[in-house]
Amino acid sequence: MIKIIRTSDEIQDYLKALSRRGSGADEKVEQTVRNILADVAKNGDKAVQGYTARFDCERPVCYQVTEEMISDALTEADPKFVDAVLNSIENITKFHERQKQNGYMLTDERGCILGQRVRGLDRVGLYVPGGTAALFSSVLMNAIPAKIAGVGEIIMVTPPQKDGTANKDILAAASMCGVDKIFLCGGAQAIAALAYGTESIPKVSKIVGPGNIYVATAKKQLYGTVDIDMIAGPSEVLVLADETADPVYAAADLMSQAEHDRLAGCVLVTTSEQLAENVVKEIERQSKTLSRKEIIDEALDKNGAIIICRDMESACHIANEMSPEHLEVLVKSPLEYIGRLTNCGSLFLGAYSPEPLGDYYAGPNHVLPTSGTARFFSPLSVDSFIKKYSYIYYTKDALYSAKDDIMLMADRESLTAHANAIGVRFDGDKNNER
Repeated sequence: MIKIIRTSDEIQDYLKALSRRGSGADEKVEQTVRNILADVAKNGDKAVQGYTARFDCERPVCYQVTEEMISDALTEADPKFVDAVLNSIENITKFHERQKQNGYMLTDERGCILGQRVRGLDRVGLYVPGGTAALFSSVLMNAIPAKIAGVGEIIMVTPPQKDGTANKDILAAASMCGVDKIFLCGGAQAIAALAYGTESIPKVSKIVGPGNIYVATAKKQLYGTVDIDMIAGPSEVLVLADETADPVYAAADLMSQAEHDRLAGCVLVTTSEQLAENVVKEIERQSKTLSRKEIIDEALDKNGAIIICRDMESACHIANEMSPEHLEVLVKSPLEYIGRLTNCGSLFLGAYSPEPLGDYYAGPNHVLPTSGTARFFSPLSVDSFIKKYSYIYYTKDALYSAKDDIMLMADRESLTAHANAIGVRFDGDKNNER
């Protein structure tokens, strides 16, 4: 059962323990992943398919999903499901289109041209889990901003189901989002295939999408060979509530996050003893009917807490210190807290903005920094799928006017070759005539 914490020492001990949960893979996992990466780098598709047969399904129906299979998944999908996903796509698209950046060019009277160009990455890999919960929503949240950014090609990998087929909801979502190619493989071997490229799977520039500890470890080990979105820890929610909050809502919202993972961190921070006691009762009542009750119970027992604070100022301090992935605000005047809550992945304001609204539908991205990294990391966005480069054009006159300053600075750093690269361009000019 979720615990209630009241003293400052208990609060600090809990926050420290919470930050350590699931931190880093053990050496056995690290070594297993290193071996898989080396095998895929050497043996390509053969290695990937061998691990798929060993870990996921002995005989997948295919390696690369055909266009016909993708089209059939969309055609055969429940029309209500398709309509719901299309509505979600519209919201996500509308939100992310505002994030697009434009390049720029600066000129001056000397004829100099300076600029920055913004373009989408050439090819991105999208990992979509297919384990205890096949997360088709991950397709939407990763593929849509990639498309808006102008990514040239999206390659998706997802593990086959036990019967060898692909999850049809995932295929339908991929079709609606314009994913270019889909391969049935998962785990560290799929991450390696995307990073290195195989005979069938194209090499990508960046890998995004959630996964288990082996997927996360593979992304960490391959960072530098390929870019990644983030190294995600267990999911987490902090519900900030005053005495006006409805305990039914608060309990439901804690459990909606707890069902993700036995390591999920679920915290209620409140000034109300009565609310705390009522939330405990509501968790017990509501959890009886939920399909993932066992996972919820373990997550709340091991990592959950209700923290009682003396006032909302100290409650906000705890929220900012924890820097949670999701931060819900169930208070009388929620909009007043936007400026007071500075560290979170995403902020959910008011009784009718529960965290699942952000997971599926509202528009902001649900790929968020975890484990306190919201202090310095941002959610996945269009920015995650672009690269920028600058360009410089100087005329001879413009470089001549700058040469003395440049050569002086180069000499001060003892980089005489730098100074020489400027000076040689004018050595032949008689009396420095231009």
